[in-house]
Parts: sequence; structure tokens; C-alpha cells
Amino acid sequence: MTGLTKRGLLAGAAGIGAAAIIPSRRAAAQDMPAHERELYAAAQREGQLTWYTGQMQAEPSEAIGRAFTERYPGVRVNVVRSTSQVAFQRLSQDMRARVRQCDVFSSVDQSHLTFLKREGHLLEYRPRNAEGMLKVVRDLGDPDGLFQVTYLALYMLGRRTDRVSEAEAPKSWQDIIDPKWKDQLSVGHPGFSGAIGSWAVMMRKMYGVDYLRALERNKPQIGRSAADPVTVLNAGERTIGVGMPSATSLLSISRGNPLALIYPTDGTLMVPAPSGALKNAPNPNAAKLFMEYFTGPIYSQTVRQYFGESLRPEVPAPDGAKALDQFAAMTPTAEEVEKGIPEIREIWRDIFGV
Repeated sequence: MTGLTKRGLLAGAAGIGAAAIIPSRRAAAQDMPAHERELYAAAQREGQLTWYTGQMQAEPSEAIGRAFTERYPGVRVNVVRSTSQVAFQRLSQDMRARVRQCDVFSSVDQSHLTFLKREGHLLEYRPRNAEGMLKVVRDLGDPDGLFQVTYLALYMLGRRTDRVSEAEAPKSWQDIIDPKWKDQLSVGHPGFSGAIGSWAVMMRKMYGVDYLRALERNKPQIGRSAADPVTVLNAGERTIGVGMPSATSLLSISRGNPLALIYPTDGTLMVPAPSGALKNAPNPNAAKLFMEYFTGPIYSQTVRQYFGESLRPEVPAPDGAKALDQFAAMTPTAEEVEKGIPEIREIWRDIFGV
């Protein structure tokens, strides 16, 4: 396990109230701290930045980009959203072709950032605004300041409320391998989704490869993104989602879809998802400014509107989510992810044939 614990999160969040006052974005744009004003002046000359991200879905990602430009007028964000594995493949292709396109890279797969650091591809920049983040989140960043945790991702089970009652719904990851759920499950793919890669690594660690074989016998519908089961359940094609992201699911629920989240008794997957500015970023000042934005309150305020977890003490947790002390959590280490995901991709393809 990493240093990410519920106790640490709760201690870091002590004293947080829903009545915390956040300055409006427009007011904040007029009242930047000195370190932001200096970067903003330089970033305006660059005028833009390109962000490769696999952390949130397209709609919140675009909203994050718009909120940045609203705070820093004249600096546009080109949002390139995909699954984490696809985003990393694109970045790797850029690097092999010596194309300087990406300024900031964000992934749900922790090992992507540790690899980029090890290979010398990340810009040495520690955001000043990170000093105001929850301590446990701040501490999960790179000790040398090359990347920061910018999204705390939760993944769990979900159900169609009009077709599966709370009483009959699965309560744990082990429950979904019961034959009664055959042809009822939907899940992403570890070859595309860093989150599902982390989930599959943890399932193998906890229950062995036979667990995945049992899951295959239930013939789950396999998509790509961890969020695909939300779409599949909304369409009525399946009734149980596996590894569904909390934020995307809660957003869908808020819009009237008949879904409910299930926090597995054997552990909700909790993934600290990092971001870093690229060493060869074509817009380095805008990249640094984006990292300041990531670690400041307006980013957490924007993410919260899409049910993402807040990283700041002055921004409350999203509506509808369980408090962090109300469920069991599991988190793979960066080392387990880096070693385990390539292995689990091959195991998955052997077992599921995709």
C-alpha cells in the first residue's frame, strides 16, 4: 500500500466545512499571488498549452480547461482526452518522433509519471500552490517536485436500480463471479484504462488469476474506459458495472439516470492520479501555470462540480459521495502498477480474448 490512507486523508481534512468560502474565478483572476502573476505574464506570450489527460471524462476535462482560461485570460488549453494508456501511447509516439506537442501529461496510471521521471522527461517544477493542498495529497506527489497528484480516483461497483435491488445486488468483488451475474456485467479494459489495469492488478493480488477466469465465465461486456460501464448501464445493456468511476457515476445519477454505486466490502479501489509538466514542453511557462492551477482551489472547485474529490481543505467533498471513513479502500503501489499492468494486460488477453 502507498501512503494514501483514510486516516491520513481524514486528518488532512480535519476542520473542513461545506461553508468554506472560495473566491469567484473572475475575482481570483484579478487578485493572483505574485508567483502566479509572474508566470501568467510569461504564459500570455505563449498563449496556449496542450494537455494530454486520461484522468476525467471529456466533459469535465473541457470544463477544467475553460476554468483555467477564465482565470488566466489569453492562455487557451488544448484538451486531448483519452484513456490513460492511449494518452501515454500518444506521448510515447511523440517522443520517438521528436515531436514537441504535449505540455502537461495526466494519467490514472501512477507508473506513467514515475517512468517519465526516471527517463528524464519531466520538468523540475514544484508548484507553490501545492503548499495549500491536503497534506496527504501533497505528500503523495514526487518528493523531487517533478509531478503532483491532481486527481483522487475512486472505482467501485454499480447497479441499475430499476433492474437490480439493493438487497440482491453484489456486495463485493467476489460476488460478481457468481454465475447468476452471467451476461449482466460490464467492465473496461486494462489495455486501455489505467484504472482497470490497477483494479485487475489488485484482483490478481487478492484472489489470484483464477478470479479473472471465473469472471470470464460470466461473459462481461468489455469496453475500453473505466467509464464505459456507466454508458452501458444507462443504455440498459447490462445491469452491473465493474470498476465504475465514482465521479462519472455520480454525475450520471445527478442527471436522473437509474444508477446506484456499491462500495465493495473487500475494498473500493482508490488511485492517486498524478500530473507533470514535460521537460521539452513547447509552452513551458503555461505548463508551470497549469500545474499551479491544478494545485490551487479553483481547480478543486471545478472538479467538485463534476463530483471529483477535492484536493484542498477549503473545498468540500462532492455531494452524494461517502465520507472517506465509511468504506474500505485498497490502493496499489506505483511499483505494483508499473510491474503489474503490463503483465495483467497479457493475462487479460489470454483469458478474455480481447
